[in-house]
Amino acid sequence: MKQIILIKHLNGAPGLRLFGLGPKCIPVNAIDQLKNLLENQSFWAKGRTKTEIKKMIKNSSCVITLWQKNRLIGFGRATSDCIYRAVLWDIVIVKDQQNSGLGRLLVNSLISTKSIREVEKIYLMTTNSQEFYKTCQFEEIKTQSLLIYKNINN
Repeated sequence: MKQIILIKHLNGAPGLRLFGLGPKCIPVNAIDQLKNLLENQSFWAKGRTKTEIKKMIKNSSCVITLWQKNRLIGFGRATSDCIYRAVLWDIVIVKDQQNSGLGRLLVNSLISTKSIREVEKIYLMTTNSQEFYKTCQFEEIKTQSLLIYKNINN
């Protein structure tokens, strides 16, 4: 495996969000790469615009990216109140790097960030990756239900 660079971005990820910076603070069109990663490697994040992605990043408690040279190969983010609850979002690894341990590295890096590591509970939602998340010490809870309110204004 080629060298992997993990970046724990500053709060709001200004370098990534505003300047498209990647490893070594080099401009690599990171938002375009992230848009393509989400579009091509997920079903839940299709159609997000660059403006929406920038807003999403700005309002996240922590953002982590994984790079192979100047190629974005992984992304994850979380929101947190820093004491009781946190939620992991948009965990994505490119297909040609899946099953290499990078997903676990990404999840472990997220849950060890300052805004997440001391919360009481960390939530995540998944449609088809339950077994992977169980290997990261997450438990499937059958006694709770996921309820969604869809904003009709969107």
